[in-house]
Amino acid sequence: MSEPARHSGLTAFGRTGRTGRVVKRLAALAAGSAVLLSAAPPALAAAPGRTGFAEASADYPASVAIDTVTPTVAGQNDPITITGRVVNAGGGELKSAHAAVRVPLGGKSLRTRSDIALVASRNNPSTQDGSDLQSPQAALGDIGAGQSRPFTLQVTPADLTISKAGVYELAVDVWGGTADNERMHALGIARTFLPYNAEPTSRATQVATLWPLTHTPELVAQTMPDNDQMPVLRDDGLAAELAPEGRLYKLVTIGSTLPGLTWVVDPDLLDTVYAMTKPYRVQKPGTAGESAKEENTVAGTGKDVATAWLAKLRQAVAASGSEVVSLPYADPDIASIAHNGADLNGMDTTLRKAGTAGQVTAEGRLSVDVRPDVAWPYQGALDQQIAATARTAGDTLVLVDGTSMPEPGSLPYTPNSARSIGNGQTAVVADHTVSEPFQGDLSTQQAQTAATQRFLAETKMITEQRPQDQRNLLVMPPRGLTVGTATALAAALGAAQKGAWINQVKLDAVATAAPDPDANSSVPGPADYPNELRGSEVSGSALGDVMGMQTRLDQLMRILTQPQRVRGPFSAAMVRSMSTGWRDKASAGNAYRAGVQEYLDNLISAVKVPAKSVITLPGDNGTLLVSVKNDLNQAVGNLQLRLTSGQLNRLDVVGLPETVVLDATTSRTLRFPAKAQSNGPVQMTAQLWTTGPDPQPYGKAVSFTVEVTSVTQGVLYVIGGGVVLILLAAARFYLQRKKRSVDPDDSDPEADADTESGSDARSRAGSETDVDSGSHTAGDAGSDTTADAVPGPVDAPGTEADSDPESAADAEDRVAGDEKVGH
Repeated sequence: MSEPARHSGLTAFGRTGRTGRVVKRLAALAAGSAVLLSAAPPALAAAPGRTGFAEASADYPASVAIDTVTPTVAGQNDPITITGRVVNAGGGELKSAHAAVRVPLGGKSLRTRSDIALVASRNNPSTQDGSDLQSPQAALGDIGAGQSRPFTLQVTPADLTISKAGVYELAVDVWGGTADNERMHALGIARTFLPYNAEPTSRATQVATLWPLTHTPELVAQTMPDNDQMPVLRDDGLAAELAPEGRLYKLVTIGSTLPGLTWVVDPDLLDTVYAMTKPYRVQKPGTAGESAKEENTVAGTGKDVATAWLAKLRQAVAASGSEVVSLPYADPDIASIAHNGADLNGMDTTLRKAGTAGQVTAEGRLSVDVRPDVAWPYQGALDQQIAATARTAGDTLVLVDGTSMPEPGSLPYTPNSARSIGNGQTAVVADHTVSEPFQGDLSTQQAQTAATQRFLAETKMITEQRPQDQRNLLVMPPRGLTVGTATALAAALGAAQKGAWINQVKLDAVATAAPDPDANSSVPGPADYPNELRGSEVSGSALGDVMGMQTRLDQLMRILTQPQRVRGPFSAAMVRSMSTGWRDKASAGNAYRAGVQEYLDNLISAVKVPAKSVITLPGDNGTLLVSVKNDLNQAVGNLQLRLTSGQLNRLDVVGLPETVVLDATTSRTLRFPAKAQSNGPVQMTAQLWTTGPDPQPYGKAVSFTVEVTSVTQGVLYVIGGGVVLILLAAARFYLQRKKRSVDPDDSDPEADADTESGSDARSRAGSETDVDSGSHTAGDAGSDTTADAVPGPVDAPGTEADSDPESAADAEDRVAGDEKVGH
């Protein structure tokens, strides 16, 4: 039977949804162990391994854990010290218990990686584990329920009948009696692995190890409203990680001891730390969408630790043999984008810009050359959509976990990591079984030992599969590498390097190695992407909202006189909104995105037409006063205000739209001549528009009502006077004719003429009075301080109206908001 290159006893990383159930079973059996067991071949997957405390059973009530193995790699005649603990997890007392090391069955080494997986899959004591050494034994005495006992055992390779180089099972079991069975019998067992390195390997395997320095985004779009644009962070938790006892500080310290390390850095983290080396502010809780001010922020505390950490990192990455991979700026979640947002307008451009910005930032902050064309999808899970999105972003190298591209079971060795996947891209596939023990937080000594010994066993076996051929491996820990896990990984790499079966190299060395023609180079389809990982993706609606901000941001840029104060911080915040760092912090990611959206809304709405109430226009002609307000801390222009009537046949605005130019935190009143045709309410709309070749509405339209009063009264008086004159003339003509018909000989033309001229004069005098009495008067414009109506002259002879619109305008100009927007 051939030896499979990788052992995928668990269904390939969630492709059927089974992984979550398997993990839960392992957790139940591990009883507090943080070690992730490597998968076994399919036939063996049902039995989880016991590399730490295991869940007790009625037959095996003792949980055994191996805390340390010293040395981790045994040499000829080296004494081997094993320490650990035994916990009575049963309900009764364990009587006269003792711990002992088992001699490997037949003193034989494990021959294949499948053998290693088989040992890891065992649970209860078995004859396959060999037999107990009679000496030494660690007496534990009686152990009450829930009690624990430590043990220390020291043996030599000769005690274990080990004589040839290879990988051996190292098992410690506990024997004793119970209340139900007082005779001595096996009560529990723990297993690990012991490489024996009597002679050096002919050709060491080249191993590239990723050393990620990432963090969830901290910088926000806001800056303080001063000339220096002091940066603002969402919280000050990063300062603790940069301190000497913090995670990021220790990662740099540990990494600086490893030769040939590949640092994988998020440039946004470097930018944030650099910002912290100067005075900065931190948002108070609940103010994520507000403009930054003294009252809603506090002073940051991380200046000294940020300065020291950045200097330490620069020294570490400059060491000979190191390589720096620059992730795209803010580490955008390429898997979420590929599945939910690849077709969004502007996404391709955003990804390419993030890659360029990442390179420029990393090289500038670290003063070293970086490799910018590397895509690292979340947890290394790859499918065809992700590969295509990475290619669009300009990434030629993709870091992949082995569960996405498993090797065929017929392959009797572990192939090199690099393989071509077409379209000019190379996948560097991390061996899942080698990397898996370092995926969790190895916070206990026992967990670190289990991971270290498994790593040493796997890498030594890989090297011995084809010792005449140069081998190349990639080790991929998680982005959020913890201190405990980093400590264990560094110890494992150091021990294997000292044992001379691996040689630590940069990523470039592994990526450029000749691909193995028998290795799997097929990229899975989208249907094979792990279901568990889809559940934590940034949704399509969230990505759509983020990309939708760009159009609104571009519109804001058109009116600002200093757009650079907003463009850079906001563009960076948009990419941070899509960061992979939010994968395991979904609520924090949602809050960050909501804060960016709210802040942009506040900036846009800071330039506005204030809301209006009903105003009165007391005449046929008048002037409507409308104010525009700028609450930003910079001047705005390239705007005009358009005032439109909902009923042009009743009230129309005369003239062109008014140009708007406003200094920071000021307001201005604009005047619009209006002509009314009839009385009553008319709906008016005030809307700001951008100017230029493609004018667009800016902000929200403001509607208000103009109440038109006293229209056409003077005209009616004139018409009424004319009608009266006609009626009087008709009556006089009728009376004269009647008189002549009664006494035609008594007519007196002179008298008639005198009478007519007097009547006409009296009629004309009465008409002029009526017109004068009907002239308009200035009325109360109402209580609205942001709009007014100033009456104009009536279109009738002899009428006139005086007004003083300047006083209302001056009052408007004095209205200024107290709130200042951060930009």
